[in-house]
Amino acid sequence: MRDDYELMKKKVHQSLKLNLSLYKEAQMKRRITTLRDKHGFKSYVDYFTACQKDAKFLEEFTEKLTINVSEFYRNPNRWDVLRKKIIPELTKNKRKITIWSAACSTGEEPYSLAMMLEEYFPNLNYQIQATDFDQAVLNAAQQGNYQERSLKELPAALKKKYFTSNGTIFQVDPALRKYIRFERHNLLEDRYPKDVDLIVCRNVLIYFTDEAKNNIFHHFNKSLVKDGYLFVGSTEQIFHADQYGFYLEDSFFYRKQ
Repeated sequence: MRDDYELMKKKVHQSLKLNLSLYKEAQMKRRITTLRDKHGFKSYVDYFTACQKDAKFLEEFTEKLTINVSEFYRNPNRWDVLRKKIIPELTKNKRKITIWSAACSTGEEPYSLAMMLEEYFPNLNYQIQATDFDQAVLNAAQQGNYQERSLKELPAALKKKYFTSNGTIFQVDPALRKYIRFERHNLLEDRYPKDVDLIVCRNVLIYFTDEAKNNIFHHFNKSLVKDGYLFVGSTEQIFHADQYGFYLEDSFFYRKQ
């Protein structure tokens, strides 16, 4: 069975450019085994072969592996630091900034950024590049429709101003989309953007191996302008940040040296 799983990993990499060897194996194998068993397959290879032939199977497979969990203003106190300290620091000597929301999932994070900037920095010129490996979640992000539970941490004033409700569905103000460019991007394979002022990548790095994270942190550093910032999730503290060219500016905010 071990050889079967390893062979499936090779096929996934060849087909999807998704290198499962760079994800923590116990978590990833558990997710894939659940899907395999759900559809009645005994072999990992047979299951992935079926995914290649069935679009719905493949969409489910990709969504399960890429761990799409997000919400607006997740960990609100960190967003307060971003608003009160990080953005003012970035904009002391410039009126235009570029933000990369990496592994943005269904779009809550880039829309949160746009709302915050519109509300508190109305004269700032900005562009948000929002990327994810999973095209299905990017499509959902572009639609901008959310369940109310995704908005539980969002300040009431922003919820009232930037959303319209239709029953249990809340739609984000379409005007925000002009500041956001949604694109597919693989953190493990693709070329990284350049000259970015702020990278926001939260609650995805915990699923990668140490080797993968080391590479990602080095790439993030190269993507940032001098004195640019990296904003990570609340369980993703970077130990020995200096080896990647960062120093700790505030909890979960790292500044490029």
